[in-house]
Amino acid sequence: MTSSSTSHAFSALAPYGWDEAWADLFAPYEPEGLLPGRVVRVDRGQCDLVTADGMLRADTAFVTPPDPMRVLCTGDWAVVEPAGNPRYVRTYLPRRTAFVRSTSSKRSEGQILAANVDHAIVAVSLAVELDLGRIERFLALAWESGAQPVVVLTKADLVPEAATLSHLVQDVETTAPGVPVLTVSALDGEGLDVLVAVVSGGTTVLLGQSGAGKSTLANVLVGEDVMAVRAARDADGKGRHTTTTRNLLALPGGGVLIDTPGLRGVGLWDAETGVGQVFAEIEALAGRCRFHDCAHESEPGCAVLAAIDSGELPERRLESYRKLIRENQRIVAKTDARLRAEIRKDWKKRGAQGKAAMEAKRGSWR
Repeated sequence: MTSSSTSHAFSALAPYGWDEAWADLFAPYEPEGLLPGRVVRVDRGQCDLVTADGMLRADTAFVTPPDPMRVLCTGDWAVVEPAGNPRYVRTYLPRRTAFVRSTSSKRSEGQILAANVDHAIVAVSLAVELDLGRIERFLALAWESGAQPVVVLTKADLVPEAATLSHLVQDVETTAPGVPVLTVSALDGEGLDVLVAVVSGGTTVLLGQSGAGKSTLANVLVGEDVMAVRAARDADGKGRHTTTTRNLLALPGGGVLIDTPGLRGVGLWDAETGVGQVFAEIEALAGRCRFHDCAHESEPGCAVLAAIDSGELPERRLESYRKLIRENQRIVAKTDARLRAEIRKDWKKRGAQGKAAMEAKRGSWR
């Protein structure tokens, strides 16, 4: 690129998150006359990108490796050919963050949902009973991605009693330590000014189940009806997958929004750090246990169990923590032979301890 074309790229792409750091990463491709572009959506081997020359359609055949973790996704900064029929994406720039979940495949593959995200909004509808365990799952994946999570409780107008709403917010805040929890209503505008301020800088991804109100939020934030909205079912409050692809949208007040389809399955993918952040209070308590490898089950001097006995820690939190830790270990073990061996060793150790305890118990009966 010439200095004038570089300046043009900055002015055209800055609303989509282009900065000096991205320009430095792209510099090696400039001599070839290639263009930088942000992926707006990916669909059947092709993608739409916003570039300094406008919106382009390109083929992704050159960036479709066997590893599903390396396929092009919405939010990527791509390197695209300036011309051609078809026009091809050559590669993409190294990701700053990546939101990944495990697929339903028995091959235990990871699926990239969005890349280069700064904020992850977990949208939760107040039209149905709160599923705190699901919120914890979303938060674990959000923390693991490198983004800052925010929980947004939608449809607040359906909870007119202030005391009830306050109680629900408190439940979520206990579930999401260190995470902002906002209540909003697209119907009467409650809380939207705060949400707009949150998303005005950087890239934000909208996550949640169908019926959580993500598309309605996207329309409000963008300022026009860019996403179709369908009513949730009265019986269970679930939506009907209004959004079927991940779409990247520039916001009028600054920032970029990625809307995603409703996620039924939220499987962890190597999210040990994320799980630890979601359950920060348990990790802190574990540091005070008598044994460094305490499993928080029946060991003497367990600070976690003591916190449950005293009422400081809800038992539901510990059960959820155990569940997500076990699930994460399983998914990682499927792709990590060393960890598999360590887990098997631990199982054998615990089995031997259990057998010894049972033998001792039988001896006391005699």
